[in-house]
Amino acid sequence: MLRVLGNPKRLCDGTSRRDFLVAGGLAPLGLTLPDFLRAQASTPSPVGREPGFGKAKACILLFLYGSPSQIELADQKPDAPAEVRGELGSIRSSLPGCDVCELLPHTSRVMHHVTVLRSLTHKHPIHGVAYATTAVPDIDVAMELSPHDARHWPFIGSVVSYLERQKHGLAALRKPVPDNVALPWQFSSRRTGEVHRAGPYAAFLGNAYNPHYATFQGTANKKITKTLTTSTIEFDEPYVGIAPDAHFTLGDPGVADLTLDRVNGRRSLLEQFEDARRAADRTPPSDPYREMAYSLIGSETLRQALDVRREPAKTRDSYGHTVFGQGCLAARRLVEAGSRFVTVFWDEFGLAGSGWDTHWEHYPRMRNELMPGFDRGYSGLIADLHQRGMLDDTLVLVLSEHGRTPKLNNAKGAGRDHWSQAYSALLAGGGVARGKVVGKTDSIGGTVADRPVSPKDVLATTFHLLGHDLETMLTDRANRPVPLVPTGQVVRDVLA
Repeated sequence: MLRVLGNPKRLCDGTSRRDFLVAGGLAPLGLTLPDFLRAQASTPSPVGREPGFGKAKACILLFLYGSPSQIELADQKPDAPAEVRGELGSIRSSLPGCDVCELLPHTSRVMHHVTVLRSLTHKHPIHGVAYATTAVPDIDVAMELSPHDARHWPFIGSVVSYLERQKHGLAALRKPVPDNVALPWQFSSRRTGEVHRAGPYAAFLGNAYNPHYATFQGTANKKITKTLTTSTIEFDEPYVGIAPDAHFTLGDPGVADLTLDRVNGRRSLLEQFEDARRAADRTPPSDPYREMAYSLIGSETLRQALDVRREPAKTRDSYGHTVFGQGCLAARRLVEAGSRFVTVFWDEFGLAGSGWDTHWEHYPRMRNELMPGFDRGYSGLIADLHQRGMLDDTLVLVLSEHGRTPKLNNAKGAGRDHWSQAYSALLAGGGVARGKVVGKTDSIGGTVADRPVSPKDVLATTFHLLGHDLETMLTDRANRPVPLVPTGQVVRDVLA
């Protein structure tokens, strides 16, 4: 069985399934994927004139689900009370005036390439991945747990892919590497529970613009104990360590034995049905979305870009042998191969409420599970892009839903709860200033003291740097024209 794209879809009876291509076995007769890839057209966006417009050829989004603490990321508060600053110390970084957590020694050495945005703020302290990555004006818990709620707006990667197709037409469909790829697997698919969280979906743009999901192929080689309220379970944890032969493919596991010869043979059978159907209803003889599906199946460029085993051992080591680190390496390879937008999710794995959602065991998890993998993956990516001369035109974003409470709770191992009044993001490359701190929080990192910034402003800035004018119009479900980010503005302070 060959499966491609693995995107969630809500059926008319309210149940959920994955759109997939099964060579020789689609229902009916292999026709699902081209329908999935077909989307409506719109007028191209106008040309922007602001400074920094179009400086980024590509964007790599590193999304840390669950949300790291701003205090332990890049907004250190060494003079705050112990119940705020906690038990981790600070170390100097290569960015003057920006110490980082002692658990980030590799990151500390690349911070002169980075702009730290310390003043993100909004009113939704829930796991609003969709709020952070789309232009949706508001979000609630029901939307968070319903990817296909009609109120959602399209994921930023989906919008970029859509705009690229409007700009370049069929050429965008025939690229050997798609413009909206997500790693390391379908978001929110490796945690307990059947409900996927909202976020990386195309919403009113249509399923054709959902991300193309890669799938992690490999095994974890380190264990970690996770706690959810009273349940404690030991997991083989890929965010802590993976075997050296781990890599990524496009689609689902278990398809390696399906050769291109078999795909092409089944394609011929499918085309016989298509010939008969065309004779009956005189449909056009060529479908660009079907051709896109086959080109992705057979794309050697895409397969090689995802196969991080092709990299020298020294390069792989520099990213760290975790699913996040090797995902960052795959993202660099995809951008190098021509993709415009690649997302690496640090996702929940095993128990729901994992990832960076540290309500309890905050410090054990920071030391043993979270910070080491992030430190190697992020620093490896920034250093590698710089050494290859790619950082100037590759925008790298580190985003999350919110921050965490300044004051520690009394849970086992300590904990920090949800906090959206003030938190941080990291921006680098692609027209972003190198070595800068924007915004300021109060003495405990609890409220914004200077230059408040909305997540929508970060999205607007990203579109701007990628060369998409903010006055470009999309068409929503009610057939109304809407701008890319109605409430967002370019954060000029972060631009080079």
